[in-house]
Amino acid sequence: MAPIVASYAPCAVVNAAAYTAVDKAEAEPALAMGVNRDGAGALAAAAARLGVPFIHVSTDYVFDGRKDAPYREEDAPCPLGAYGRSKLEGEAAVRAAWPAAVILRTSWVYSPFGQNFVTTMLRLATTREKVQVVDDQYGAPTAAGDLAAAILDLAERLTTQRMDHGGVYHLAASGETTWHGFAGAIFAGWARRRHRVPVLAPITTAQYPTPAQRPANSRLDCGKIARVFGLRLPPWQTSLERCLDQLASAQAEAQA
Repeated sequence: MAPIVASYAPCAVVNAAAYTAVDKAEAEPALAMGVNRDGAGALAAAAARLGVPFIHVSTDYVFDGRKDAPYREEDAPCPLGAYGRSKLEGEAAVRAAWPAAVILRTSWVYSPFGQNFVTTMLRLATTREKVQVVDDQYGAPTAAGDLAAAILDLAERLTTQRMDHGGVYHLAASGETTWHGFAGAIFAGWARRRHRVPVLAPITTAQYPTPAQRPANSRLDCGKIARVFGLRLPPWQTSLERCLDQLASAQAEAQA
């Protein structure tokens, strides 16, 4: 991998790739490890050989969610499943290969593209009269665009200012909600844009069993990255509105 990375002569390397099929990882732990640990470590080693900044995206799933407050970087990780374990081992592999690397833990990432919670909710809105969503898991829905912009800002600082602040940082949207609260905001925003929405009902995690156990608390304290780099992401509600605008515009263009 190192020769391939070197051929691009990068000024920095960002690893946003991951095996993210949380439930499927329970049946494919080796594959999850191969991507999330071995792949991440190999990329970090390539960046180290070139002496360029390396930014690695990790996850709230390294925690078990039992803390009753937002998680800080120094809190002890305790992943609940194969996906979380693979991401935690990926963090360790990155640090071992390139101690100057910046590791960013984020949560509940969505965008107008691909398959994610927002696009799934809007797909269900076209086919169901009622949707049930878990209301006892807490976190911060984070727009991929906000995260990408912050990463580019960070990469530029690390490159041009030669900042030496390697380590683990939390970076998620401001504010918090539950999956049910997130779904409610999605449907309310979609209804304001004159689209049909279903009835939304809250359920518990116990009522929606999945192969992988989810952390009940995915809230991340993002104070450290604000202090060190001055980075703060917008409130999740603001970014959701922008995402819904993009989706509504794309739908209107497709129907024109």
